[in-house]
Parts: sequence; C-alpha cells; structure tokens
Amino acid sequence: MESAYLSIVPSSCSRVHPSLGISVLTRPAVPALVSSSKAFFTGRQASQSKFSHKQISFQVAQPNIMAEAKAPSKPRIEEHVEIDSAPASFVKNDALSPESRVFREKAEGLYRWAQDHIVAGLEELDGTKFRTDAWSRPGGGGGISRVLQNGNVFEKAGVNVSVVYGIMPPEAVRAASLKHKGGEPQSKDNVPFFAAGISSVIHPWNPMAPTMHFNYRYFETSSSGGSEPDFWWFGGGTDLTPSYLFNEDVSHFHKTLKGACDKHDPEYYPKFKKWCDDYFLIQHRGERRGLGGIFFDDQNDRPREDLIAFQRSCAEAILPAYLPLVAKRKDMPYTEEQKMWQQLRRGRYVEFNLVYDRGTVFGLKTGGRIESILMSLPLTARWEYDQQPAPGSPEADLLDACKNPRDWL
Repeated sequence: MESAYLSIVPSSCSRVHPSLGISVLTRPAVPALVSSSKAFFTGRQASQSKFSHKQISFQVAQPNIMAEAKAPSKPRIEEHVEIDSAPASFVKNDALSPESRVFREKAEGLYRWAQDHIVAGLEELDGTKFRTDAWSRPGGGGGISRVLQNGNVFEKAGVNVSVVYGIMPPEAVRAASLKHKGGEPQSKDNVPFFAAGISSVIHPWNPMAPTMHFNYRYFETSSSGGSEPDFWWFGGGTDLTPSYLFNEDVSHFHKTLKGACDKHDPEYYPKFKKWCDDYFLIQHRGERRGLGGIFFDDQNDRPREDLIAFQRSCAEAILPAYLPLVAKRKDMPYTEEQKMWQQLRRGRYVEFNLVYDRGTVFGLKTGGRIESILMSLPLTARWEYDQQPAPGSPEADLLDACKNPRDWL
C-alpha cells in the first residue's frame, strides 16, 4: 500500500527531533516576499518558479512510548486489498431482504454515476487523466479512489466512492451521526452497519481559483443484526473554500446550490446554508474553513426515495456551480505574496479536516483505507506564527467573511 504523504511548507526549516525520530530533507529558505506589484505569475508556471514550495519528506520513526499502545480495532487499515477493477456492485447480497438490497444498490449506483460524471468534467478542464484505484475490504465492501496530482489546472483533486459494511464500535456510530431522529442504538456492543458515499476535494494551483469540497452519503445501522436496518439516514453537502474573495463567484456558487435545493423544498437552502456555516467552524480559530454552501446530516424525515432524489439533484449541481469559477480564474496572474496566502488558508483546511471533520473521524475509527481518508489534504500548506493580514486588504476581507458568514444571494 502506498504511504500517506503530506508536504508541509514551514516558514523555516525545523530541527530534527530525536525523541520522535524525525529526519528532515532540508531545502533553501523561502525567498523574501515580493513587494513589487509587478511581480506576476500565471497558471502552473508559478508553481515551477523560484518561489515554488519544494516538498519536504518527513520520516517518522515510531517512538518507544507507542510500543505498549493498544492494538487498533479490526478491521485493520492494512487489510484493504487493491483489486484490478471494481465489481459491478460492492453490495453484499446474502442476509438482506430484497428491498434492502435494491436500495443499497441504488445508493451505490448514484455515487458511482456521480464519480464518473464529475471526474469527466474535471479531466476535460484540466487535460489530465485521473488515476483510478479499486480496492476491497475483507470486513465487507470496497471502493474506487480516483485522484489527479500535478495536473495543468489542479494541484490535487480526488473523487472517491466507498461502499462498506460490517461491524463498527459505538463511538464510530457517534462519529457518523450526532443524532438519529428515530433514537440512538442502545447496545454498547459493536454495531452492524452499512455506509455508501462519495467524497471529493479539489485544490487548484492558482490562488485565485477556489478549492471545493463535496460529500454525499447514506448510512444504515442495525442493533439487532437483521436483514432490515433499525436506523438509516442521509447526509452531505457542497462547500467553497476560496483564498481570494470574488463576490460574483460565491454568489453564483450559492445560487446554483439553492436551485438544486428548491426543486425539493424551499426551506432546504436557508436551513442547510446555516448548517454549513456552523459545521465548518474551526473552533480554536473562531473562523470558518471557507465561505460555505450547504450541509445536512441525519436526514430521515421523508421517504428514502425522496431523499436520494434530493442527493441526485445536489450531485448534478456540482459541476455547473464550480467549473465556471475555475475556468474564469485559473490563468489569472498572481504574486508570490498571494501564493503564500493560499498556503496559509490551506493550513486552515488541514486543521479542520484533522481535528473536527466527522467523516475523517469515522473513517479512522472503522479502519478505513488511509489513502482515501487523507486524500482531502492538499499537497502543500503553510503555518506562520501570528500571521495577520493588513487591514483593508483582500486577505482581510476574506478572513472577515470566514469569521462573519454573509448572505450571498
């Protein structure tokens, strides 16, 4: 299995920490920020210029204190097996009622269609093909990971589908859903579950082009282990994370998502927009990860057929909401200072995903495929001590919008 990899751009090279066994391959210090407004770069050319952030490899030896750590709950991460191609369906047929099997296959079909559709749109804009990895999970199910790195427009983009089932500990149930409208499973033992979903994060090279994330999922749990679920629910959302604020872009994004919501319920957009603003709060920073969109979870107040139709409308809205923004901004000139700001905002992205994101926590608690779980992290990010944007600057405007959610319609 490939190792998880995150290249981090610090403001200065760090020392070796012997107790952690960290060895760092150093690079020249980042040159001083360009102060001249005439220092411009366009497209991917900027990523290959003298200020381009070279990757730093971290090799971490497991400290002795971990030797007595408790063994992880099964299924273990290394049990995931790469396969040559994905089967027609990952859904297990035995021990299911016909109704349950048909609906699970319908959910899987929606997410696999969305993956093909969205990857095709991204490939057309970028001119680069995604890598495809199919994998199976001996505990039950499998998935398809499709990733593009070092493309012409996108530095990193991933669109993953997973269809998994088996047993999960009660704490994983809580990570997957804060509440169920029908109640919580009462058992303190491991819980049979089924989960299918699609998740994606797209990081462009150009700091003027926004990052975008979406995730749509369907869950079942069964405390009795029978052929029908005791609990089921839908969740998901689509959100925008720009480094620079173009009001017309954010307005277009939100209006497109509102159109998808309005097809099903005029109350959806205002409710799910606020939910998105609340969910993506980086609590230790007091700011949102980005400029929102829609987010919902624990959705089971209507027939499943109605709710999965809503998810399809959301999936159909992704490309028209996002691709025009990237097409418009991908070749804009930008300075080194603006590239550095993008790296700082990506640092915020990493903080949220590793500290607060429920999907990440659920994947780790259920022994998920680590490459798929951490696919959302950017190739490069940056942290600076007490960095504050200049008052009245475009960077300050973006930060204010992250701290104080706005009405984009």
